[in-house]
Amino acid sequence: MIKRKFNYKSNLAYYEIAEFMRKYINNDSIIVCIGTDKCVGDCLGPLVGTFLEDHNFPLPIYGTLQNPIHALNLDKRLAEINKLHPTSSIIGIDACLGDAKSIGEIHTRDYPIHPGKGVGKSLPDVGVASIIGIIDSSDNAEFFTSRSIRLHLVFEMAKVISHGLIHAYYLNTIIK
Repeated sequence: MIKRKFNYKSNLAYYEIAEFMRKYINNDSIIVCIGTDKCVGDCLGPLVGTFLEDHNFPLPIYGTLQNPIHALNLDKRLAEINKLHPTSSIIGIDACLGDAKSIGEIHTRDYPIHPGKGVGKSLPDVGVASIIGIIDSSDNAEFFTSRSIRLHLVFEMAKVISHGLIHAYYLNTIIK
């Protein structure tokens, strides 16, 4: 298992994402962004999905602010996605809890997301590769009601992740 970590404030954060994800992103890829807009701490995925749509990203995107994929509909939505795209590979995106010193880190990984793990839920794994953003400390037991998570942090991380995915896709289409 390969995982790369970097802070979203790094000038090369989007490039780090692109370099890692270009191995996994191609014309058969699907982006699945997990989370809900009803909770600041859980809106990283839907923000990424919305930013990608706003940039006319050419791959299928599931999970936006308008149509989120979250714990209550994940099973149903994954079944729909797999039926529509049976041979496609999924890249999963989600917010995550971590060590307090890791808040603001983005991790690119060559393995799936385990949604709900940080809050004690058992949900299906998502993706062949994944990107997570650490938005709060796992010491905070009140993830969904936490007032310490700043929308600005989540917004900026989502911008970096979406730019990295766009860059990865175009690196693959331009440089073969």
